Formats: sequence, C-alpha cells, structure tokens
Amino acid sequence: MLTNSFARRRIAEADEVLGYPLVRRYRETDGEYTEYAQVAFLVNCLALADWNAAQQDEAPVAVTGPSFGGKAAAVWAGSLAFADAVRMTAGFARLMTDYFSTHHTDVVTQSFARTPPERLREVLAELDEAGEWYDISCYVDDDFTMLSLRESRLGWLERRLRAVGGLPLYTLRPPMHSSAFGELRRRAEAEVVGGMAFADPRIPLVADLDGAVMTTAAQVRQLLLDGFVRPVRWPAVVATLRGLSVGTLHVAGADSLFTRVPITTNTFAVAGVNPRTAMQPRRRVAV
Repeated sequence: MLTNSFARRRIAEADEVLGYPLVRRYRETDGEYTEYAQVAFLVNCLALADWNAAQQDEAPVAVTGPSFGGKAAAVWAGSLAFADAVRMTAGFARLMTDYFSTHHTDVVTQSFARTPPERLREVLAELDEAGEWYDISCYVDDDFTMLSLRESRLGWLERRLRAVGGLPLYTLRPPMHSSAFGELRRRAEAEVVGGMAFADPRIPLVADLDGAVMTTAAQVRQLLLDGFVRPVRWPAVVATLRGLSVGTLHVAGADSLFTRVPITTNTFAVAGVNPRTAMQPRRRVAV
C-alpha cells in the first residue's frame, strides 16, 4: 500500500500527528496489538475505504466496524476527525499495555466455534457451579463465541468444548470487551478521549455492541468507550444492516473473522477491499 496515493496521504497525516514514522516503527516492532500495529490497521482500513469509494458510483448505505474497527468506522461516518482517531488509537494502545501489565494479568479471551447456545449454556453452568468468573466478550455467530476467563481454567474449557462438539480456536492476550474492565474505560475517557470533538454521523453508523444506529456525536463517543466493557454482538449488526436493505458488504482492511462467518456470507455478498485489489491497475475501456 505504500505506493497507493490514498495510503500515502493517510500515512503522511498519521506521521505528523504521531511525531514519528509509522511505517518504520511498525516494521521494526513485533506484535499484533502494539501501538504501531493498531495505528497501521486504522490507516490501512481508511486508505482502502478511500480507494474503494473512488471506484463506486453509489454512496454507502451505512458503515460499521467491529471491535478495533470501531474507530475507523467513526472516521468514515464523519463523526471523528482522522487526526483524533490516530491519537485515540495510539492512546488506547498505550493505556491497555499499562493497564493489563498490573490488572487482570490472569485473564485471557478464548474464541471457539461449533458451539451452539444450548451447548454453551452447559459449559457455562459448570463454571457457575464451580464459582468461576467468566464473561462473554464477543458473539461472532450463532455458534461462534469469545469468552473471557482465568487462564488457569483455559485447559479445562478447551476440553469441555471439544467434549460437546465445539472447536477451540485462538487465545487473546490481553483480554477484551468485559464488564470487569470498568477502570480501563474510566481511564480511557479521562486520559485519552477527554477534549476530543465528535460530530453527528453523516451516514448511519451501526454499533458493533448491539446493532443500534448511531445518530448523534454523544452516542458515537459513548460507543467507542463502551467497547472496553461491553461485548461485541455481530449478529445484531448483521440484522440491522439487513433491515437497511444492505446487499453488498464492502470490507475495507484485513478481516479473517466477522465477514467470513456464515451469518455474514449467507446474508450479504461480501466484497473484500484489500491491498492486492487496491494495487491492481484499473482496466481501461476503449470508447
């Protein structure tokens, strides 16, 4: 994407806001959730959305961004300035690194598929009976969930999921989207978001937490903060988009989760917008 004109403009602005060369820092630092990786994800998503918009004849019906994509969605909806989104992304990343270095160090978030609600209830009932803490962090599909729990119970969870026909997938560290992280949300509001200006969305912004359509600046601000303490509910987002008569889902940026599960692919035509498609030369038509 470094030779793409849309990406170059976004990178140049991000570099100015950050005070350091983003691409160089990203290349020199390992980790998916570092400050540099998260800002690079934001920049890449928006640059691809810019490119895709230039190829389309119709305006988007709505915009959404699950989990880390929420900030990019807020920018694309016109509710948050790109410069503030860069500051927010970097600030959230630094804050999370600091917070989880001393808080909830024994908590992870585990994703798993092929576990319908009735089977999941059986597993959770056993955790309840044992007096174990847990919290559902993300509803990805009807049988695809992310659960936060103490790492000491992770081996047990994986065995129980397999016993009921489930498929344990990957483990996230640090954990995310839990009501236990109220202090993290409070600090994010006080230390990062305070003073940032929000505007009413210019196009409908569908909340990843419940599928509600955000129409005011205050709602978008609260949405981005509540992502620390509330679970993502992707099926609710799909239902709202379907209700808005969305037929094609244009996915700007990397995603190997939300837009690949059956609830998404069975509902929409999914059009991936990635660096490979953006770098392909446009076909010239002779007239």
